[in-house]
Amino acid sequence: MRVITFNTQGIEQAADKGFFDWMVKQDADVVCLQNLKAREYQLDGDRYHPDGYHAYFFDAFDEGFSGVAIYTRHLPKAIMTGLGFEQCDYQGRFIQADFDKVSVSSLTVPSGLKSEEAQAGKLEYLEHFKNHLKKTLRKRRDFIFAGTLNIAHKPIDLSNWYVNQKVSGFLIEERAWMDEVVGEMGYVDAFREVNKAERQYTWWPDYNRAWTLNEGARLDYQITTANLRKSIKGAKIDRDHRFSEHCPLIIDYAVDL
Repeated sequence: MRVITFNTQGIEQAADKGFFDWMVKQDADVVCLQNLKAREYQLDGDRYHPDGYHAYFFDAFDEGFSGVAIYTRHLPKAIMTGLGFEQCDYQGRFIQADFDKVSVSSLTVPSGLKSEEAQAGKLEYLEHFKNHLKKTLRKRRDFIFAGTLNIAHKPIDLSNWYVNQKVSGFLIEERAWMDEVVGEMGYVDAFREVNKAERQYTWWPDYNRAWTLNEGARLDYQITTANLRKSIKGAKIDRDHRFSEHCPLIIDYAVDL
């Protein structure tokens, strides 16, 4: 099973840059998209519905917020949207597809870069999401949470990390949240499970200069339940194509849907 996650920063502009042509060539089973900046009714054309894929969307109520989607070649048993708290559900930040053996979700955590208020909202969101992750551990199936967490977990995940320790995305409390999720709670950072290389980033803040110099951050993840650890067979970030300021994260699992 191949799972791709990608923050489009606007699905229409990503499509303009050839994202869907690229996607259908990747032989992915599930593609998780975030930050659509569009609503489902605006995406009803063939351009956004490539042959062979079922598409599911969760819109934000406010057009200024996210919106997420899942594209899958396999018909899911069920689709779940939202996590039951306003910041997630109103802003369209979570959708999950349940298959026979595994559930895959597309999600995005809000950024805290704009203001102290935004950062406080981000931390509140992370607390709610952590509670959901705890509840998930009681379920008798495996899960993949794919999307933008807006946290660089460790110094290896951020260029110039030393001078960014007081910047949202690399704050002590944010990294402690990641430590708990992939430590005490037992979840797995699928990318780092098989790829230990340095300078592996998924986002670059100043599009052209930072991209060229590879000065960025690894903000996009696939977090799995522990039972999937040994099934992770390969992981890569596709820097060869520029569809947004983020890059697609591609992970292969020895799992049949």
